[in-house]
Amino acid sequence: MSRNKELGRKIRLMKRTRENRRVPGWVLMRTDRKVNQNANRRNWRKNNLKL
Repeated sequence: MSRNKELGRKIRLMKRTRENRRVPGWVLMRTDRKVNQNANRRNWRKNNLKL
């Protein structure tokens, strides 16, 4: 079942989940929108993770 994962794999998956978010609004404001997209964004259908 999908919930039966070892702890190390769960931690790595959560790290990838946190990395997959958009750039925060305060970063946009601080950089005058020079940084407006996350280069590490990943779609779950298009890219597989190497765990």
